[in-house]
Amino acid sequence: MAVSGFTLGTCILLLHISYVANYPNGKVTQSCHGMIPEHGHTPQAVPVHDVSVSQMTFRPGDRIEVTLSGQPFKGFLLEARNAEDLNGPPVGSFTLIDSEVSQLLTCEDIQGSAVSHTSKSKKTEIKVYWNAPSSAPNHTQFLATVVAKYKIYWVKIPGPIISQPNAFPFTTPKATIGPLPTLYPVSHLTKPFSASDCGNKKFCIRSPLNCDPEKEAACVFLSFTRDDQSVMVEMSGPNKGYLSFALSHDQWMGDDDAYLCIREDQTVYIQPSHLTGRSHPVMDSRDSLEDMAWRLADGVMQCSFRRNITLPGVKNRFDLNTSYYIFLADGAADDGRIYKHSQQPLITYEKYDVTDSPKNIGGSHSVLLLKVHGALMFVAWMTTASIGVLVARFFKPVWSRAFFLGVAAWFQVHRMLMFTTTALTCIAFVMPFIYRGGWSRHAGYHPYLGCIVMTLAVLQPLLAAFRPPLHDPRRQMFNWTHWSMGTAARIIAVAAMFLGMDLPGLNLPDSQKTYAMIGFVAWHVGTEIVLEVHAYRLSRKAEMLDDDRIQILQSFTAAEAEGHVFKKAVLAIYICGNVIFLIVFLSAINHL
Repeated sequence: MAVSGFTLGTCILLLHISYVANYPNGKVTQSCHGMIPEHGHTPQAVPVHDVSVSQMTFRPGDRIEVTLSGQPFKGFLLEARNAEDLNGPPVGSFTLIDSEVSQLLTCEDIQGSAVSHTSKSKKTEIKVYWNAPSSAPNHTQFLATVVAKYKIYWVKIPGPIISQPNAFPFTTPKATIGPLPTLYPVSHLTKPFSASDCGNKKFCIRSPLNCDPEKEAACVFLSFTRDDQSVMVEMSGPNKGYLSFALSHDQWMGDDDAYLCIREDQTVYIQPSHLTGRSHPVMDSRDSLEDMAWRLADGVMQCSFRRNITLPGVKNRFDLNTSYYIFLADGAADDGRIYKHSQQPLITYEKYDVTDSPKNIGGSHSVLLLKVHGALMFVAWMTTASIGVLVARFFKPVWSRAFFLGVAAWFQVHRMLMFTTTALTCIAFVMPFIYRGGWSRHAGYHPYLGCIVMTLAVLQPLLAAFRPPLHDPRRQMFNWTHWSMGTAARIIAVAAMFLGMDLPGLNLPDSQKTYAMIGFVAWHVGTEIVLEVHAYRLSRKAEMLDDDRIQILQSFTAAEAEGHVFKKAVLAIYICGNVIFLIVFLSAINHL
């Protein structure tokens, strides 16, 4: 079952953002109250879209047509609110006119109280019906949030105010000047970060270990430098789109304090965020960060910022004077939108306090349990099972003598190897569940195939325990059943390993994993073909001997002895090849 997406895997930043624009299916109930897509950009000031209604007065129970129109847009959120309390809950419910482009949402536990898009396709007009409730306020106003692009959106575009017939005329509250958007001062770095103080003044994490961010563009670098009651953070890596790190209480994604440096055109935005479960990161306010700076040069992206060690009253920010696992990841970004990290995030081997004594550490892109899982499965199905099958298929006449308890040697070897295969499979099978804490929904077909392999691996020895005697009429049925189940298990196991190697949890190097697996399969199939051809030639040679009984016996005995030597030589070469493939695979895992 090589590694599932139990991983962290997947870990820290499954980086699609949880905003209106980044939910092409329009399931944006988390934005119901504030109607704000948290894109980390400032909303547009002047609306270019209009909300209109079919009538300006209403009675409870009336149905009013509402139209949102304007320049092409991708996403929207439409609600009705009490005009005298626009921060209150939604009022009434909506009925769809065209379910292909719009859908109902349940906001504040009121079913159908908001309308959103169903896809990211461009649209210029949306029509729905608003149903006035029996408890409707005297004055109701429609509000709309519209997203044209990821960084171009309008929040709470005011629509018309409709009133009940006997209500007093609505008086617009005296206009107040709202606070201007916060402008965060950002400076430009003038030179690459230095790793010379790592372990002396800086707490550093590097991938590869001990790489130099001043000389190596591929070096992913993260450092923490304590300065009294604050910490200066530096992050550097390939200019793919974004860099990120997170502080976590465990080695699994969820409830983490994360920070991102996101490239947009020729600018870098520094953005704090937090993670809740295996979900998209939620962007937070930058108010907790100071001295932000960045640099784009020579294919490298750098960013730095300062934050206080403790931030009392600031939600989702961890105190830095506590030990955490540290995640380090990078990935692609487009127009400020971040995508899933390009490889499994680097995770430190243990928890660290970045304000403690400076250290120079590394980490792993795959956790130990998943490494052991992949290694045991490879040993089980690429080594012990394969050798056991060859022994049973071709070495019955070679090792036919009784060895222990009156049982032929070939059978003893075969049974030992297959029991070892079952034991290794059982041990490896439970490891991803221990690590993940349950079933993984992000590993594709790999865990399903693994469960089938596990079932067959357990059934095979149970079936063998009820093997009929040699001349029993049921023996042939047993032989075919045993062969069929064993062959199916081997084929499915190989398929599961091919799929498992592509999962992010193990993170095997692309240049080695596929070639090693294809090479081994070809090696095993080639060995079986050689032994099959040899067995066929040996049988043909015996058939062509003279009719003289003595001549036949003497010639056949000589041919048989020659065949035994050949088979042993082939098996020895096969085992040596297996050991080489095993070393290649285990070394690839060990270097992650």
